[in-house]
Amino acid sequence: MTEHSPVLSPQLCRERQLRLKKVLEQHSLDRAIITSRENIQYLTGVRTHRLMQAALCLELDGNCTLAAPNQIPEEAAVDECVTFAAQWHSTLRQEQLAVALKVLFEAVGSESKHHVGLEGTAGGNLMIRNLSSSNPNFTDLDVDLWKLRRRKDTDELEMIRKAISCTEAMYAKAREIIQPGISELEVFNQLHAAAVIEAGEPLTALGNDYQCNSPGGAPRQRIAADGELYILDLGPAYRGYYADNCRTIAVNRQPTDIQHQAWEAIVNVLEMVEETVKPGVSCRALFERAQQMLDEFQEDAFFHHLGHGFGLFPHEAPHLNPNWDDRFEEGDCFTAEPGLYTEALRAGIRLEQNYVVTDSGVERLTNFSLEMS
Repeated sequence: MTEHSPVLSPQLCRERQLRLKKVLEQHSLDRAIITSRENIQYLTGVRTHRLMQAALCLELDGNCTLAAPNQIPEEAAVDECVTFAAQWHSTLRQEQLAVALKVLFEAVGSESKHHVGLEGTAGGNLMIRNLSSSNPNFTDLDVDLWKLRRRKDTDELEMIRKAISCTEAMYAKAREIIQPGISELEVFNQLHAAAVIEAGEPLTALGNDYQCNSPGGAPRQRIAADGELYILDLGPAYRGYYADNCRTIAVNRQPTDIQHQAWEAIVNVLEMVEETVKPGVSCRALFERAQQMLDEFQEDAFFHHLGHGFGLFPHEAPHLNPNWDDRFEEGDCFTAEPGLYTEALRAGIRLEQNYVVTDSGVERLTNFSLEMS
């Protein structure tokens, strides 16, 4: 286990609040009401338990008020913190969000003059409207918040690096234990343990793909067999911040010629990504180039996105996907995950690296082996 336990910086949380304040100015808003766990953490450093709600108000003058469950957090980049009972006699209340908002509005007021910004996809908007008197004007801030969250600050990168260190421990354990006869559930259990030991605490997510001889899926009561490939797409989240990277391991540690040829084609795409990406580059064009390269191995053997941004949510902008037309920006954290899937590959190979976009290129955050053996 590593001894360092990173946390979000109160100073950088305040800087993020200032960026949101500029958004309020641009939209002629008086305040923002935030209820999603991710955005509250991003702005204040406070991440509530997954079964507990909170609510936040950021005023145009910069004043920040948090309604927190049960007690005042030890560290919170806010000007005022009020509390509400999220439990009664140890029983969780199902109406927490309504209570949190009521307490918040009692603290900050609900005058009709307010022009309010809300998260369009977050829960509680109807309650916010009911609690804000005389029907003030509302503006959806989702797109603005998503854009703000693209550029990762140094404290966020520390959290992401910690999550990535968990994946490194998981892959080291995988290379120790994967062999013909092991079950997918046993691999999952041992990798989960390795990640928790590295983190020094429970994780908030573990990723989705733990199947052998399959493009992906949850672990099964299935035994890995000689000659198969084991795709592990691991996404542990440390205190809410995700890693997301993939390795493919030959169960018998002896990849076939065609498996090695596919591996080389995928590695070539990753090298192209590292040589190409910089601020302003089209994500769609990058996807199309990767598709052309992988089609040279076999057409239609690559059938998913090339990658995506990540941070407080596993899939964020930028989208390396033909359905979006994003461009890379400095500070983006993103994955590149080219893959090839055919019956001859038993059943496919996917390799995934994590990067942060710099002013002139990329920094790779995942520096552990891509080898199948």
